[in-house]
Amino acid sequence: MHIPRFLSRLLSGLLLALPALVLAQSAAGPATAAAKAGTPPAVAKAIFAGGCFWCVESDFDKVPGVLSTVSGYIGGTVANPTYEQVSRKSTGHAEAVEISFDPGKVSYAQLVEYFWRTIDPTVKDRQFCDVGSPYRTAIFAVGDEQMRIARASVAALEKSKPFKEPVVTQVVAAGPFYPAEDYHQDYYKKNPIRYEYYRTSCGRDARLKQLWGDKAGKWMQG
Repeated sequence: MHIPRFLSRLLSGLLLALPALVLAQSAAGPATAAAKAGTPPAVAKAIFAGGCFWCVESDFDKVPGVLSTVSGYIGGTVANPTYEQVSRKSTGHAEAVEISFDPGKVSYAQLVEYFWRTIDPTVKDRQFCDVGSPYRTAIFAVGDEQMRIARASVAALEKSKPFKEPVVTQVVAAGPFYPAEDYHQDYYKKNPIRYEYYRTSCGRDARLKQLWGDKAGKWMQG
């Protein structure tokens, strides 16, 4: 039987492409199986409120496995609030930082443990020299698993804490997070002298040293 030239070329092309298609299917198979098995995502989110978001952002940018940090507002009743609105303490928002991290390099539990050592969890509606509900401390859990981990961490801290005062830091489900204005992002990098003066004069590190001793503000594995 005579096969037209164009059809012969088409069949030859398909035969040449077949091995590549088989290899592509083989490569995709394990990835699909891994996804079904519940492999952790390449990027996860965590949200912490620890007073001034400039300081929280600075502290978490030092952590291995943290990919990025964004200062913003969460926990309030007004959509897309401005810094002026939040500062007037009328919207219910807290200054917070949304952290993107690689769960293959750092776990959420590790981030929570580090968070404790960067805040004063014994005071309500204030952190250091900043007073008011926008400066409350809180863990905004993204999903049930983060909620479980955060609550367990609070219970462990209350049992083993190195200070006498009760822990008043909230653990609540995360709602909408609104990024703050551009001038707040990476403030400690853009204005290092002003930032260091603020942090020192506010007494943040001195108080952390009183609470946590040598563990204050330090990233520790495990």
